[in-house]
Parts: sequence; structure tokens; C-alpha cells
Amino acid sequence: MKLTIGCDHGGRRLKDAIVAHLTKQHIQVADIGTYSDDSVDFPSYAEEVAHQVISGEADLGILCCGTGIGMSIAANKVAGIRAAVVSDCFSAQATREHNNSNILCLGERVVGEGLALRIVDTWLGATFGGERHERRLQMITELEQKNEM
Repeated sequence: MKLTIGCDHGGRRLKDAIVAHLTKQHIQVADIGTYSDDSVDFPSYAEEVAHQVISGEADLGILCCGTGIGMSIAANKVAGIRAAVVSDCFSAQATREHNNSNILCLGERVVGEGLALRIVDTWLGATFGGERHERRLQMITELEQKNEM
């Protein structure tokens, strides 16, 4: 499995902790930054991670910012992305099993490092349930296509 991860200045410490955690598990991680606490614009990082997931360069993506919300809004503008803001393990599992989310968004100011790492492990360990959920994902794809600008 190959993951890509990105963040803005509000999520850099959490991103760094996640990268270290995944690397210890021998998971291949492409870290696209940011690498400092200098203010940056989160949509650029969300777009890059989303494009790597859609293109197949990465299997899944993780985005971190202060709340996770901005990153998810920006990433979900890319067709085919199902980015979910998660702050608990139940939601992490459900978003993979029911929604086949392909980007996990976390807020450094919302969840502590320990919980964030458990969320990441739960999300990565869950698998899409298929069947009845597949019909709903198709409906989402149709919404994207119908509402293209």
C-alpha cells in the first residue's frame, strides 16, 4: 500500500507524527508537505493529495490541518474523491466500510496525537463493504457528473 499525506501549517505536527507512525509499520508514505509552521494555503495540498489518489500514484491519502474541515472541502472538489473528516475510531471504520473514503482528514487542534494514530490505524484496517453501499457510491458519482461546471 502506498499513501500520500499533506498538511498546512495547522496540521504539520500531526502529519509528522503520522508519517513516523506509518513508516514504523513499513507503509510507503509520500509526504508532500508542508514542512514548517509558516502559513500556507491548504487547498494546494488538498488538491495534490487528491490528484495522487485519483491518478493511482497513491492508494489512499491523508490530509491534516487545524480542524480537517478545510482540507476535506477542498479535496472533495476533485471528482472521485471521498474525503472524510474523522475524530473518532467508529467514524473512521464506518467511512471506509460504507463510503469507501479514499482520503482521511484530521484536525490537529481537534484530536490528540494518540487518538489520531488510532484513527489512522482503524481507517487503514477497515475495508469497503460493497453491495448496497456500491449503489450509493454510484449515486455520488452521478451527482458529480450532473453538477460539473
